[in-house]
Amino acid sequence: MILQSLMQYYESLVEKEKVPRMGWCHAKVSCAIELDEDGQVKAIIPLKVSEMFGKKEVLVPQQMNVPQMVVRSSGISANFLCDNSKYMLGIDSTGTSQRIKECFMAARDKHCSILQDSNGRMAKAIIRYFEQWNPDNADVNPVIKAHWEDLTDGGNLIFCMKNEYAQEDEEIKKIWHIYQEYNSGLVDGICLVTGEKAEISRIHRGIKGVPGAQSSGAALVSFNAPAFESYGKEQSYNAPVGKNAEFAYTTALNYLLSEKKYTFQLGDSMVIYWAESAQTQYQDIFKNFFNSSIDNQKELEKVFGNLKNGLEVDIDYVKIDLNQRFYILCLAPNAARLSIRFFYENSFGNILENLSRHYERMSIVKPEWEKDYLSIQEMLMETVNKKSKDKKPVSNMATLVLRDILVDDRYPTSLYTGVLTRIRAEQGGITYGRAAIVKAYLIKNYNMKEGEKYMGLNENCNEQAYVLGRLFAILELIQKDANPGINSTIKDRYFNSACATPASVFPILIKLKNSHLKKLERNSTGLRIQYEKIITELMGKLNMAETQIGFPRRLSLEEQGKFMLGYYHQIQKRYEKKEDK
Repeated sequence: MILQSLMQYYESLVEKEKVPRMGWCHAKVSCAIELDEDGQVKAIIPLKVSEMFGKKEVLVPQQMNVPQMVVRSSGISANFLCDNSKYMLGIDSTGTSQRIKECFMAARDKHCSILQDSNGRMAKAIIRYFEQWNPDNADVNPVIKAHWEDLTDGGNLIFCMKNEYAQEDEEIKKIWHIYQEYNSGLVDGICLVTGEKAEISRIHRGIKGVPGAQSSGAALVSFNAPAFESYGKEQSYNAPVGKNAEFAYTTALNYLLSEKKYTFQLGDSMVIYWAESAQTQYQDIFKNFFNSSIDNQKELEKVFGNLKNGLEVDIDYVKIDLNQRFYILCLAPNAARLSIRFFYENSFGNILENLSRHYERMSIVKPEWEKDYLSIQEMLMETVNKKSKDKKPVSNMATLVLRDILVDDRYPTSLYTGVLTRIRAEQGGITYGRAAIVKAYLIKNYNMKEGEKYMGLNENCNEQAYVLGRLFAILELIQKDANPGINSTIKDRYFNSACATPASVFPILIKLKNSHLKKLERNSTGLRIQYEKIITELMGKLNMAETQIGFPRRLSLEEQGKFMLGYYHQIQKRYEKKEDK
């Protein structure tokens, strides 16, 4: 299913001329070797272009369309018309050697064999070049010597004559096409992707751009041990994929990974996404959801609002087809291979609906400066110790959270326990993000009643854990008002115990409250009366909620989340009043 989706995407990309056709590829080229008609090196033309990396401008190789390059892991194997200096000139940064000369000879044999029947100027010049070029004399050639570092820095080189590149010569294009057709392998079979009889690809091209994997490319489909083989079929013959299908899916996947603005890293995994039609508007909208910033909050609100009201969804005045098929693929490095964390396919409208439900569950009262929509990465960072050296969330949890949001499934327990652990470790450090996660988890996983009413303080709620959280917040506020400028409060010492085992802590806190109220009465009798009314009301709710009088001995994980939610809501209510004043 994954390979079929990528193949369909490749066909859409070809129609838009964003990727090369079969037999061709995009490669990074550093220099062009200009030849005259006699095959002599006339000049070296630098092809690097300037790009901005941060605030610095640097020169990088130029992307060019060249004949399909070989998969080279070890041994000597030459490319046609585009290769590094070892194959094209027989040299590297230190000069030449016997092995490097063998690389050059392999390139010479391949070019002469392919172009031997050609009568074109370009082809004849290339043949003459290989027949007379001597790598031993390269270091005394004035043209080569002047560009030695650029030629031997590992980048690819191509041939040209005046303003025409060899790979763009029409006659050479036709020769390369014929060569591809008549030099196919001998293994045929039924392609698992297309279901048609085709030449089976022995080795699949590497996928580049996944952090942690080999920079030269990692395989998505490969077999490297007898334990993974069956019926005598070795290498990729064990999972027969036709050459056309293999070229299509690897080209599409490499293209997606090269489009950095449409990828994002989640833990140790790389997430890529695309629409079947290859229209980037769908990727733009999806990117905003998972990389939300202050700048795109209004745009997200507009999309969700239109979706809820049954209106057309658009971006930059372009209408979005909600029935468009959309795909999300999560890849992780695994030695020289790639592992698939998950693959999800659905209509774009259904994906937006699931995201809308997630953000609705996450909505909660917050300070004015906080964003309305937290990105997935920001959610995960709420489980991380900000003071630790490794500020990365648990890899498996990160991908599980993304998958469960996309399919509108129950959130992983590790997300909830991770947030609760951080709150306890920071002695009641309940941030806006953590409170939103606790609320969303309780609604989705525990079917918390009246969940939609928990965006702000619910004064009608009689659930004991929620009321206990409110009560603890009131006791802390009393202490703060009685002792202005105090450095530490009851939260720093008693929060964890109050959250887990209320019966062991709250009697002590009630006694402390009495002394704090007496101190508070000296400055404000009205404030003391107000606090006493709130405490009386909350204590009454506890008595009504319990069959027996007194505080509960312990709270479950679900109840601890409600305790934290009650605490957070009550504290935010205090700040709301200050803002109103």
